[in-house]
Amino acid sequence: MSKLWEQMLLVPSVVRLTSRAPKDPSAAWDGYWRGIRTTGRSGDVLWDSGSQTELEQYTDAVLGHFNPALPVIDIGCGNGTNTRWLAGLFPRAIGIDVSVGAIALARREAAGLHNVEFLAMDATEPGAGEHLLESVGPANVFVRGVFHVLKPDQQASLATNLRTVVGNNGRVFLAETNFPGSSLAYLQELGATRRSMPRQLQRALENLPRPGHFGTQERHNTFPDSDWHLIADGPAHIEVTPMNANGHSQHVPGYFALLAGA
Repeated sequence: MSKLWEQMLLVPSVVRLTSRAPKDPSAAWDGYWRGIRTTGRSGDVLWDSGSQTELEQYTDAVLGHFNPALPVIDIGCGNGTNTRWLAGLFPRAIGIDVSVGAIALARREAAGLHNVEFLAMDATEPGAGEHLLESVGPANVFVRGVFHVLKPDQQASLATNLRTVVGNNGRVFLAETNFPGSSLAYLQELGATRRSMPRQLQRALENLPRPGHFGTQERHNTFPDSDWHLIADGPAHIEVTPMNANGHSQHVPGYFALLAGA
């Protein structure tokens, strides 16, 4: 059976699962996080692999370019895995997420860490940049896996807010999935078949907005040269929770960019 035909056989299951997702993205994300019971490599969250191998790809860039005198904001922090990693590199890390449920979970998982804070807010909303600037001050920003699930107008709004936050001295580092094929090929790559669906993938499909991809063109559209200076970009490997029978690591093709305000 050809791969294309196998992908087409996924359609009924995908339609059934995605039809359950709430139409309001904020409600969708909060409902998703409130239903999470376990996190980490064998947990419920598709993208929460906790992979040190993936983070090592980013370490040199953030240590080499983030101003250590500024705090670091982790946009779309979820349960705070990357926020806690950033707190081990910098004096102060702040996790931001639209989901109150995610922030509650992040606070529990960061218990005992004194240089980590979490704040529930929608970073795509107009004025969010000014609010963060008032409450946190100028900052560096880390973003993993957020832009690819936003619509173009939300991507532009988030970038505008980030420009306010970083000011003249902060930097933005982003890492996003950038799978080159169709959405059905993407699901198949993650382990979906017409007979079975990994539980982490099923939870995402029936609860969350449909993801896209985010690469060079999307970054150029979202971070225009008039507002941003590109320091570096290139391919990245985004690791997801293992969803195969042997428990081996699974990677999704990704894209990274390091930016400063123009």
